Order: sequence, then structure tokens, then C-alpha cells
Amino acid sequence: MHIGSHVSTRGGYAEAARRALGIGATAFQYFPTNPRSLNTKVFSIRDAEACAELSRANGLKSIGHAPYPLNLATEDGTGHAVVEALMNGLAIVDACGSVGLVVHFGKYKGRDPLQGYKLIIQNLNEALGRWHGSALVLLENQAGGGSAMGTTLEELSQIRSLCNYPDKLGFCLDTCHAFAAGLWNGTDWARVQSEGERLGYMAHLKAVHLNDSVYPAGSGHDRHANIGRGFIGDAGFREFLASPHLRDIPLVLETGVGADGTHRGEIAHVRELLSSR
Repeated sequence: MHIGSHVSTRGGYAEAARRALGIGATAFQYFPTNPRSLNTKVFSIRDAEACAELSRANGLKSIGHAPYPLNLATEDGTGHAVVEALMNGLAIVDACGSVGLVVHFGKYKGRDPLQGYKLIIQNLNEALGRWHGSALVLLENQAGGGSAMGTTLEELSQIRSLCNYPDKLGFCLDTCHAFAAGLWNGTDWARVQSEGERLGYMAHLKAVHLNDSVYPAGSGHDRHANIGRGFIGDAGFREFLASPHLRDIPLVLETGVGADGTHRGEIAHVRELLSSR
């Protein structure tokens, strides 16, 4: 399995890959652009290609993460900026040799939730209609805080099936979000997996955000804990990691760093859980 963590791009994309290798990771996540802005970025293709080459040579798998302000369900006049940010992020992660760009499902605060779903599909169709690279948009499930949208496998699968370009869409499962939303209670992964297989979700699962939860199942609170130190616990992750759907996809920690300032120790802990299944 490909296990790693989110890493900084300080020094460039190739340096991010080196940073991952330096902590014993076989996967990593990074922000291709400013995480707090929808502004597009002019990037060094040479640096991105060096990242891709380093990853190929060392068996690293990576994913990029879209900026936080990117809301697929927006109707506040930023739709054009959302599409351009998507296109820019996809171009960068594709050049870096990454699996795809993780994008939050979207939040809609209007009265009619159906309009929110329509906006998500509309923005995805506009961006993916122009996108011809290999990198995928990876829709991420949400925790339910502030919006109940994007908390079920049915919603995610339906959005993919209703999009004009389903082959350009995959999924990134966040374990803390799934737990917070009540999708998974930490002891019933077999049920969740079976449901995901029935819906076609598991066939398009391309990445995982591997996070424990500070709060109990169904809380709606998106607060990550280190693996084994939250309400999911080691036993829950041991069962989760046994899933055959996790083979050969990046499993990325988005948790606090250890005493050495890295995720080296936590990556080793996840590997211990794998070996003790």
C-alpha cells in the first residue's frame, strides 16, 4: 500500500516529492496552488516534470488538493474563478504525475438543495469539458458541519453518473469525514464497503485521506486526530486497512506532525497496523 502524508511545496514540487521520500512515505499530498486563494498560478513545467520523474523512479503516488475557497456549489458570482482554479490545479497535478486533484463536494446555503447539486454538475461539466489530461477530479466526502451535502456515498456516486464526463471523475474518501457524518461508525466497514460496491463508488475510489476523529461518530465535526488517538481507534483502522479497494492508491495522513516535525512515526504506525491485520 502507498502510505504517506500531506507535505509542503516550499522549494517546489520536486522538493515536495523529496520531502515525502525523506520520511519513508510512498505517497504524498500537496497544494499545487495557494490553498487560501482561487488565484491561478504560473508554474515551472520543469519542476513539475522533475516531481513526476522522482515519483516514478521511487514508486511514489501523489494527489494534489484544491484550494479551500473552491466551492463547486457556488452561486455568488465566483463560478468562473472556480472553473479556472480547477483547470489550473488539474494542469499542475497532471504535470507532476499525480493521480488527481482532490476537490470538496461543495456547500450550498440556499433554500433549495437541488440547486446546489445542479451547480456542482454545471461547474464540473464546464471544467472537465475543457480538460484533456490524465489527472482526475477526486470528489471528497464531507463531514456534515454547516451543510449536509456530500456526506453519503449515494450523493457522490450520483454526481459522477450525472456528470457529462464521468471518466474524468473519481473519489477521495476522508475517514474522519465519513465518521463525523455517520457514514461509518468505526466498526462497520464491511457494510460501508458493500454499499460502496453496490453503488459503484468503490470502483472509482482513487485516494484516501487517512484521519482519526477528535469527536464521536455522527457529530458532524471535522476535527482530525492522529491514527489510533481518536474515536475511530486502531481497531477501526485495522479493519479499514484490510479493504482490497485500498491497494495501489495513495493513503494520505492529514494529521498533526510528530516530535520530529514530520509524519515519519505515524506512517510507521499505520504500517504496523497493516502488518498486524
